[in-house]
Amino acid sequence: MASIDQKAMLEAGVHFGHLRKKWNPKMLPYIFAEKKGIHVIDLNKTASKLEEAGNVLRNMAKNDKIILFVATKKQAKDIVKKAAMSCEMPFVTERWLGGMLTNFATIRKSVRKMQSIDKMFKDGTVKNITKKERLMLSRQKDKLEKVLGGIANLNRIPNAVFVVDILHEDIAITECKKLSITTLGMVDTNSDPNKINFAIPSNDDSSKSIEYITTYLAACINEGKKEKAISKEESASEAAPDTELEVVTDTTTTESASEVAAEVTPTED
Repeated sequence: MASIDQKAMLEAGVHFGHLRKKWNPKMLPYIFAEKKGIHVIDLNKTASKLEEAGNVLRNMAKNDKIILFVATKKQAKDIVKKAAMSCEMPFVTERWLGGMLTNFATIRKSVRKMQSIDKMFKDGTVKNITKKERLMLSRQKDKLEKVLGGIANLNRIPNAVFVVDILHEDIAITECKKLSITTLGMVDTNSDPNKINFAIPSNDDSSKSIEYITTYLAACINEGKKEKAISKEESASEAAPDTELEVVTDTTTTESASEVAAEVTPTED
């Protein structure tokens, strides 16, 4: 099971908040102290909230739910993309398109268009069009893949959305609220933790801090998937018919038949 190491969090700078003048008073319960005008986050609270969020995602993964990872900040893009791919979950790391969830049907049309163009390049259909049209399709394909590549396999609205920096991803949070989607996220001292369902007080600007939090959550999701696979195997083994008795019975019958045949067959003098 994924474990939380406060020493590792300290080394990753998870405890560093923003300047006091930028703080949000609603973050007061999660602030440990102030040092040189900078708020320091209480890592005990961070560990508690991170464990809670991890348990939520573990249970969701166990029940075959979909968790969407969102992080469009420059320092978080690659880290979150890697974490999402490690647990085979969809992600948005380039740009959050307005209506990505509230207007999901339209977004799916764009995804299908992207997949259709990709298929044309793979099966060689593009060879039948002009060079200029091929170039235009190629550019369109690259543009769509950049924005929608992470949600290409997202066939339904996600059950939960994990966000890095809720201030930066305010449009995504607003859409989730409208659709009553569970929200989890890294919340720094300049944000309102009440805007999401499960707030993890942490430094959302440091790449090391982001990596620590997202890696832990991805590990929890993978644990949930493993638990589901084990549970499925156990159910399958319990449901399987007991064939051992039948084999024994068949063997006995064969032996009895052989004995009878031996008795009936006349022996030579």
